[in-house]
Amino acid sequence: MFPVRTAVAMAATALLAVGCSGAGQREAASGTASAAATSITTPTATSTSAASQEASVTPVPTASQEAAAGKAPVPAALRFSARTLDGADFQGASLAGRPVVFWFWAPWCPKCLSEAPAVKAVAGKYGEVAFVGVAGLDTEAAMKEFVQRTGTGNLVHLSDAKGVAWTKLGVSQQSTFVFMKPDGSTEKASGPLSQDKLDEHLRELLGR
Repeated sequence: MFPVRTAVAMAATALLAVGCSGAGQREAASGTASAAATSITTPTATSTSAASQEASVTPVPTASQEAAAGKAPVPAALRFSARTLDGADFQGASLAGRPVVFWFWAPWCPKCLSEAPAVKAVAGKYGEVAFVGVAGLDTEAAMKEFVQRTGTGNLVHLSDAKGVAWTKLGVSQQSTFVFMKPDGSTEKASGPLSQDKLDEHLRELLGR
């Protein structure tokens, strides 16, 4: 009788062990599946958030893109605002893509006074070039009186008492000329400059 009972007990124990083992394996498999599901969904949410952030960034147009759109890139030296002696708003960016001659002068400067006729003559000769007088270092009333006395009212003159344009174009004294090519490159020359000398600079500016 003992062998039979022992055999039955051992069989029952074996079945119980198999049942517990199967339950443990199922629980382990379930935990593994949950972990796998978590590891899959988390990166997806992160990548979606990153994609949303990337989509919200507005790209800044490059100089080549501006050129392709028909807009001349604005050099750093032309990124300034001023007022003319006539009281009008003036944006340096309006000169982008054009040959420009900046004439920096002061009302009390004898060199500026002596070269004014040459500047007036050359400005009339080269109509494709923008001539801009930049006045400073004095009052606006004195600037207007200088323009009237020299007969250079046909030019655009900026009232730059605070030296904004002077600083942008790296000018520290009068009389100074800055010749800017359409690509934004510049060349400086200290005055006084005669009409022949101005002609020489203008021909170089225009590649003639």
